[in-house]
Amino acid sequence: MIRRAAPDDAARLADLAARTFHDAFAAHNRPEDMEAYMSKTYSEALQRDEIADPRLVTFVVEEGGALIAYSQLRLSLPEIEVARFYVDNNWHGRGVAQTMMDSVLGTARELGAKRIWLGVWEKNARAIAFYSKYGFRDCGSHPFLVGSDLQTDREMELLLR
Repeated sequence: MIRRAAPDDAARLADLAARTFHDAFAAHNRPEDMEAYMSKTYSEALQRDEIADPRLVTFVVEEGGALIAYSQLRLSLPEIEVARFYVDNNWHGRGVAQTMMDSVLGTARELGAKRIWLGVWEKNARAIAFYSKYGFRDCGSHPFLVGSDLQTDREMELLLR
């Protein structure tokens, strides 16, 4: 079940966010850089603040009482940034990401967004392919700092009618 996150989801969301980020990127980054990034990005208090922030929309997917996926939209209408989009590894290939993306795009259209964009690590071919399937196109790049390691994210956009 996909739903908007509530403040009492903060602890479980912090756990899911840190776990999915670690699973996606730990093999490609130094442990100290991962720890530095995750400790400042995925605390329970920060997740609670982000859930309450009216400029952000955070969705969670829950199955059997556990959070298994989440996305976060940063509203800057007429644009929306998909700031985060993660699915627990155990749920890859089961349609969860598609359901979540359909919800993200539906929300963007409901809010009247003209453009939706995201940053994705240039070496994350699987994610780039997923976003491309939905019509996102490469439109540039920006730096992304993981701890002390400066990396490059590709920017992808989808123009909405």
